[in-house]
Amino acid sequence: MMDIAYYVVGSLFVIIGFACVVLVVFQMPGTWIMLIIATLTHLADVFWIMPGMGSSTNPAWGWWAIAIGCVFALVGEVIEFVAGALGAKVGGGSRRAAWGAIIGGFLGAIIGSLFVPIIGTLVGAILGCFLGAFVGETTGKDPRTAAESVKPAIGATIGRVLGTTCKVLIAVVVWVALSTGLLTG
Repeated sequence: MMDIAYYVVGSLFVIIGFACVVLVVFQMPGTWIMLIIATLTHLADVFWIMPGMGSSTNPAWGWWAIAIGCVFALVGEVIEFVAGALGAKVGGGSRRAAWGAIIGGFLGAIIGSLFVPIIGTLVGAILGCFLGAFVGETTGKDPRTAAESVKPAIGATIGRVLGTTCKVLIAVVVWVALSTGLLTG
């Protein structure tokens, strides 16, 4: 009977984990939500679902697996945060454009969420990154012209999209690892 509960919980985690990966696509903290759910599922596994019963006497993941998932999630956050700035630098932008891309992406995500939740977050982050880098280049003590500022702004935008893509891939890796560990544990 407990084996059935174990696989029901595992199947629910797979479905909810996939929904969390979709949240990451839209700039939401899906990987972190998935890890919180994994922690709660692990605690339920240790104390309620399979405490030394059934075909496996070991809990599904272990704290190491969840900790490694947290490290991966943190790496994904750093990549996404820094990618826009690196894109601005690769596009020939100044340090001011790089900071503008970081701040603009952050503020754009927040402002976009206010107008159109979920999708507005993604669109706002991308537009904010572009506008932040553009404003960073066209202002300051040695401003560039609008035409010269477009290339770093496009670089920042491409960097942000690539950073988000990397973060989504990391979320998929965490989801697959945790789902596999739960269902085969």
